Amino acid sequence: MRAIIPVAGVGSRLRPHTYAIPKVLLNVAGKPILDHIMDKIQDEGIHAATIIVGHMGDMIREHLTKTYPKFTLDFVDQEERHGLGHAIYLAKHTINEEPILIILGDTVFDVDLGPVVRSSTSALGVKTVDNPRRFGVAETVNGYISKLIEKPEHPTTNLAIVGLYYITNPQLLISCLDEMVEKDVRTKGEYQLTDALQMMLDRGEKMVTFMVEGWYDCGKPETLLSTNRALLEKKSTSRKIDGVVINEPVYIAPTANLRNSIVGPFTTIGANAVIGDSVIRNSIISEDAQVHKALLDNSIVGNSAVVRGNYKRVNVGGSSEIDFY
Repeated sequence: MRAIIPVAGVGSRLRPHTYAIPKVLLNVAGKPILDHIMDKIQDEGIHAATIIVGHMGDMIREHLTKTYPKFTLDFVDQEERHGLGHAIYLAKHTINEEPILIILGDTVFDVDLGPVVRSSTSALGVKTVDNPRRFGVAETVNGYISKLIEKPEHPTTNLAIVGLYYITNPQLLISCLDEMVEKDVRTKGEYQLTDALQMMLDRGEKMVTFMVEGWYDCGKPETLLSTNRALLEKKSTSRKIDGVVINEPVYIAPTANLRNSIVGPFTTIGANAVIGDSVIRNSIISEDAQVHKALLDNSIVGNSAVVRGNYKRVNVGGSSEIDFY
């Protein structure tokens, strides 16, 4: 089995961080977003992957080749982004008759894939959401998917497709993508994977859904921080450090240097970061970053960035109130 992982997006909603590093290499709960995905598929016995790259693709190539040397990795360049269907279309030469697992590269998921990938039926991961207009959705009849709609104006279901697609008949998918590109069939200006999957349904392919309750979006600063919080709640990695108060859950890299600070809860401190005389909570401090004399909450400090604060002197009389911003 092969995983297909599209990671060509620019990550504009995560700027300024994505000016210097691809979105999928941003640290969340102690490792890059993409590594959470790679570790998950590796645990399921998948050791072949097609990575569809674009923005700063060389950094992704270098990272994955170094971090996962036992994987069979194929890299496909998506120089112009025309939708998820277009990304899979460009990767078709890496796909054979064996089932594939398509995973969007900007999400982290917590689901048992074992029963899914052992099935002989194609399956799409879904989650019940409050606003299905933001997603592709799946309508079902008698346990099988009857219709797929990309970002419907008037949704009839709240089962959102969350970016996990197990396809047992990949050559049929490729045939549908070929037809879409040849006839220039687009929805909202892009070649949608949802449309290709609907074509498969129209041609008789059976598909079911599987629930993905542990689905974490990493597309915006606030969702990256909420994902960091959720993952740390599941697994805290801490250590005792003289002069440092640690409020778990946290992740503190073994090579991070901390002194005279309070860290956590829900805080990630990356490799070689230096923290001094600071209070940090609900935050991500990335690799090689430095934070001195700062009070940080709900913050993201990028790789090699430096944050310096100051202590203040006050003389406050009774019945007074001062707010520092």
